[in-house]
Amino acid sequence: MKFVSANGASIPALGFGTFRMPGPDAERMVSHVLANGYRHIDTAQIYGNEADVGEGIRRSGVARGDLFLTTKVWVENYRRDAFLASIDESLKKLKTDHVDLLLLHWPNETVPLAEQIGALNEVAKAGKVRHIGVSNFNTDLMRKAVRFSSLPIVTNQVEYHPYIDQTPVLRTARELNMSVTAYYAMADGKVFKDAVLQELAAKHGKSIAQIVLRWIAQQDVIVLSKTVSEARAEENAAIFDFALTTEEMAAIHALVKADGRIVSPEGLAPVWDKAA
Repeated sequence: MKFVSANGASIPALGFGTFRMPGPDAERMVSHVLANGYRHIDTAQIYGNEADVGEGIRRSGVARGDLFLTTKVWVENYRRDAFLASIDESLKKLKTDHVDLLLLHWPNETVPLAEQIGALNEVAKAGKVRHIGVSNFNTDLMRKAVRFSSLPIVTNQVEYHPYIDQTPVLRTARELNMSVTAYYAMADGKVFKDAVLQELAAKHGKSIAQIVLRWIAQQDVIVLSKTVSEARAEENAAIFDFALTTEEMAAIHALVKADGRIVSPEGLAPVWDKAA
C-alpha cells in the first residue's frame, strides 16, 4: 500500500468510501475490504452508516491500530456544544475511542469558521481525533482554516476526476503542506463511456476504474473508491503494480470540461475556484 504524507499524517493512498451505501452493504463491504488489504475507510455522520461501518470493522478482525478511519462532522453540528456531542456519538457508533481523521464536511457560513476549527482542535487535543481536515473547501477557505488552527490541517477532500480541473486546490494544498483526497473519481459513471480511457485500459490490460484510480494516485492524491461488489473492490485495489506514462497522464488531464463539476449542492457549496 502506498501512503501520502501531509503535515504529520501518513494516509493510505487508496481508501474505501461509503457514501450512499446502505447499512447492510456498508457493514458487508467494510468487513470484506479490510480483510482483503484495504486500510483506509471513509464515512460521515450524514451518511447514516457509521454504526454499520463500525460493525464491519469489528467483523473484519483487523486491529484498530492498523486501520485509518475517517469521518466527517455534518454542518448542523458545527456549533461547539453540538460538535462535541456529535463526535462522542460518532465514536460510539464506530465502536472506537478515536478516529484517525475528522473533517468538516462542507462550508457553513452560519457558524464562524474560527469556531468550527476551534472545535476540531478541541476534540483532537482531547485524544478523540488523531488528525483534522476539511472537505469541499475552496482555496480561500483552505488558507483561512490553516490560519485559524493551532494544529495542522492535513487534507481537503474534494470532487476530483478526469473532467474537473482542480489545479488551484492542488497547488494551494502543496503550498500549505496539505494533501488532497479525491471523491467521485468515476464522475458518476461517466468515465466508463470515455474512448480515451477505454483505449488506455485496453493498452494496460486494466479496467477503466483502475486507470482512473491510478491517474489520481499517481498525482500523490489520496483517492476513495466505492463499490458494493467484492470482486470490484479487489480489482480497484490493484492499481500499484503499473504506472501511466507522462503522455498518458496528460491525455487524461486533457479530458477536463468547463462544466465538469458534478457535486455542488445549493446552500452548501462555496464559490468554487476557477482554473487558470
